[in-house]
Amino acid sequence: MAVLAVFGRLDWGVVAAYLALMIFIGVYTARRRQDTADYFLAGRTLPTWAVSISIVATTLSAATFVGAPEQSYAGDLSYLSFYFGNVLAVLVICIVFIPPLYRAGTVTIYGYLGRRYGEGARIAVSTMFLAGRMLASGARLFIAAMPLCLLLYARRGQTSFVATNRQLVLAVCLIGLVGTFYTTLGGIRTVVWTDVIQFFIVVGAAALSIALLLHHIPRSPGQILHILADPRTGPHGHSKVLVFHWSWDPNDPFTIWAAVLGNTFLTTASLGVDQDFAQRFLISKSPLKGALSIIYSQIVGMIVAGGFMVIGLLLYIFYRRPDVMGAAAPAYAPAPQNAYPSFLLSELPTLLSGVAIAGFFAIAQGSMDSAINALASSAIADIYLPLRRKLGHGKEPRQGSEVPKIAVALMGVAMVVFAIFCVVLYGGSERRTLIDFALGVMAFAYTGMLGVFLTALLTRRGNTASVIAALASGVITVALLQPPIIERWSRLLFAQTWHLASTWWMPIGTIVSFVVCVSGSASAPPLSLRERVRVRGS
Repeated sequence: MAVLAVFGRLDWGVVAAYLALMIFIGVYTARRRQDTADYFLAGRTLPTWAVSISIVATTLSAATFVGAPEQSYAGDLSYLSFYFGNVLAVLVICIVFIPPLYRAGTVTIYGYLGRRYGEGARIAVSTMFLAGRMLASGARLFIAAMPLCLLLYARRGQTSFVATNRQLVLAVCLIGLVGTFYTTLGGIRTVVWTDVIQFFIVVGAAALSIALLLHHIPRSPGQILHILADPRTGPHGHSKVLVFHWSWDPNDPFTIWAAVLGNTFLTTASLGVDQDFAQRFLISKSPLKGALSIIYSQIVGMIVAGGFMVIGLLLYIFYRRPDVMGAAAPAYAPAPQNAYPSFLLSELPTLLSGVAIAGFFAIAQGSMDSAINALASSAIADIYLPLRRKLGHGKEPRQGSEVPKIAVALMGVAMVVFAIFCVVLYGGSERRTLIDFALGVMAFAYTGMLGVFLTALLTRRGNTASVIAALASGVITVALLQPPIIERWSRLLFAQTWHLASTWWMPIGTIVSFVVCVSGSASAPPLSLRERVRVRGS
């Protein structure tokens, strides 16, 4: 197979045009003067379809762009079973979370907890979110820089490539600072509309990849499916198109039981208590529109994830089955984590490879811009403004104030700095201890936060002290379930070693934190609008 031309001027032109378009959208949406609520909520005027796509774009990341093809390339389709847990989670979100949180009329979902339990509880939960989301999104930015370096700096057909720290830092800055710049300009409006553009670029790149793979593989789609359905192709004697694992092994993260139970808790937390995602239903035109945006996003998200899994299956045929490829077989076979980036680098003709790189920029920035906006909104609404009110400086900065923009800029720069910190510690190294922790840190935050929200939404129990205790118990429980720690205490207490997949951390941690939170003395729910009017009239 002929080696194609290197990444050329047309490819760079496509990438430059993409970055210029993102900046233009930021400048365009920044023309109107906005107060803090409008900057972070967009006046609740954005269309449902755009909000839905923005949710999907936020959930996509480098882990989807590279990790989903890697999963099906090396394994099977069991990752898709997690969407069955998503269905249950969406029902909980639409029925339990969205109506009261939307009607609260606050800039962030943590404002509801302030009305329910007081400013102390609001600040505690918001701080937990800020710490977890900064670590998780900063590590995600670092991880996005690694395949981007492969795409930008490696030679076509190169089977092994290790990016230098300098290359990684440049990639982090390119993704992070451009994303921070356009997000700062227009707030959540910019986030949503850039997410829409980014989503279609990503989907276009994925569709292009599938079409080219089908063109390269000298078999019909039906024949390819027959090959993949052979039990000898997948791990553990299963076919590569297997979706459901019915094993009862608690150490297997991809069983149907882990998908239905574990992922229900995880998705409920991510969509319901994480401001990064929950801000989408807050900016919808009504609670019903917010619920529909969540439902639509999960349907579209499953289709997109399935598309990336199909890419992984086709890459398996392309790289690992020379008996199928025959004379068209490539002369190199990349590692699973580099399979998709290597295909984009080596097999796409000029111009189309630029579209693929733009797609990767889109998927990396789509999750980052949302995160820094959510971090800034929580920092302003849940920490800065409460402290400002206590100091007697009024409810919020005047319309046109630069405080929200400064907050977004600071959060973006902080995220870039943390990603660079990861580069300095782990760039070029095979060790990923810090990154593994940072990617899983939201489980530490989510368990306590979900327990607190379930207590507030479903009961009259709890107070500021029990909220703080619930957050701490969630962190402690997840820490005790970490592999090295659970092995030690299980041997000590039960004379045998226990292993537990990470998908079970959320259910266990949430139950513990919920029990701790409801143990607090009874706390009345917030007054309704009619009750508040009656109190004022009296």
